[in-house]
Parts: sequence; C-alpha cells; structure tokens
Amino acid sequence: MQLGTRWTSGDEPPKAVPEALVRGIRSVDASIPGDELGQPRPRWTLTWLEGKPIAELDTGVIVTLDENGEPVAQNDPDAGFA
Repeated sequence: MQLGTRWTSGDEPPKAVPEALVRGIRSVDASIPGDELGQPRPRWTLTWLEGKPIAELDTGVIVTLDENGEPVAQNDPDAGFA
C-alpha cells in the first residue's frame, strides 16, 4: 500500500485525488451535518492499494471506485460505525 495524502472533510481534495473519487468524496462531505459546537471536522486519507485509489474518512466511511470507475461509498465494518 502506498500512502497518499490527508485533508479535512469539506476542503478541496488534493490534485492527486482522481476526479471520479472526488465526486464520491464530495457526496459524503455534503451528507455530514455541520457542527455547531466547534468540533474539528473529520479528515480524509488517500491511499493506493494495488494501484487503485481509496479515500477513508476518520469516521470509517470509505470511498472507492467500482469496475466502471464510478465512486462507491461504504462504511468500514471494523470502524464501529453503522
């Protein structure tokens, strides 16, 4: 696995993130409610596994690309989130 980069949810993803993955990330970011208590927003981590990009949010949400190159978001069952 090759480590990519990290950025805060809601910020512009780095240029290293493929555009199709950016669409999925933006969709997830849009679903995160605003925090009125001043808590920090979760952060994304971009990694590459077998040449394929994977974006994982600190909350356990993972965005990958399907066989057609379309973004797919899912929860990591090991992260303890539903």
